[in-house]
Amino acid sequence: MISEPGSGKPWGTAETPYEEIGGDETVRAISEVFYDIIERESPVLRAMLPQDTVGSRRKLYQFLSGWTGGPPLYWEEHGHPRLRMRHAPFPIDGAAAEEWGRVMRNAIDSIEMPERAAGFLKQQLSKAALTLINR
Repeated sequence: MISEPGSGKPWGTAETPYEEIGGDETVRAISEVFYDIIERESPVLRAMLPQDTVGSRRKLYQFLSGWTGGPPLYWEEHGHPRLRMRHAPFPIDGAAAEEWGRVMRNAIDSIEMPERAAGFLKQQLSKAALTLINR
């Protein structure tokens, strides 16, 4: 039996997660909702951010664009993400990493996208947050 093209991808059938979730508009929405949730309900994460989160929102959008297989916006403007190095100044313990994952999962859940792709993003981004623990 021959499988359908793309059926082996953990996010769905599109070539990249970026395409599967709807591209730029969805990536931008995830970034905006993520920071909206932080500002409303996450004092732990909010304390790590500047007063004005416009730049943080933009960097997350740029990062997620390339990370999901879309345009490598972050790399083009800032170079390699070097996530551990860039997050080293912040006290990230297990609770903070879990909180980041919770907020990201809630942001993803609030945006319409294929269920399989949403599950993939939530799983991978939650794992990534755990790699940033430095305390």
